[in-house]
Amino acid sequence: MKTTGLLGGSFNPAHGAHRSISLFAMKELALDELWWLVSPGNPLKAQDKDMAPLPARLASAREMARRSAIRPTAIEQTLGTRYTYDTLLALVRRYPKRQFMWIMGADNLAQFHLWRDWRKIARLLPIAVIARPGYDDDAFAAPAMAWLRRSVRPASQRMNWTNWSTPALTFLRYRPDPRSATAIRMARPHWHKQYADHCVRDTVTHKLVCQTD
Repeated sequence: MKTTGLLGGSFNPAHGAHRSISLFAMKELALDELWWLVSPGNPLKAQDKDMAPLPARLASAREMARRSAIRPTAIEQTLGTRYTYDTLLALVRRYPKRQFMWIMGADNLAQFHLWRDWRKIARLLPIAVIARPGYDDDAFAAPAMAWLRRSVRPASQRMNWTNWSTPALTFLRYRPDPRSATAIRMARPHWHKQYADHCVRDTVTHKLVCQTD
């Protein structure tokens, strides 16, 4: 079984903090690979005019993941899934020889109870939460934590996550990283134009992802 972390996001664009957090999680959890699930869109957010086309975001992720075991993918587009649980269930069924772990930031845990089928997500895969400055208090006080609290595993047991029964949640403490996609977009609002009219190879499905408009 190949151990594989899953980190979802818009990657609009991918940046150094994504890479740094991912390499940290891979080391802490002894992961063979970590997949960046570059989302076609976030169901919890209205259509964002600042959202770059999927091929540009995937291209930025591929560039940021170079020379690592991070594999950016737009597989949700291939699967035709919109919600996280549907995506994760499809991945578990499609890749039976992989053992997956869902990785998310504390900011996502704070609103986890708003996700469709969030309890099913927790029952499907173990979860690692990356601490994020300013979000930890909200995360621990979140409605989902009332249900998940008894499922929290000490970080000292993190290397044994492949043997955990779900639901199972562990917290990884990571030093603050001020880099953000918002800051990049403010400084370079047209960053995605460097990838215009380009097709990019998906590192998981090996399909070409091209801009169609």
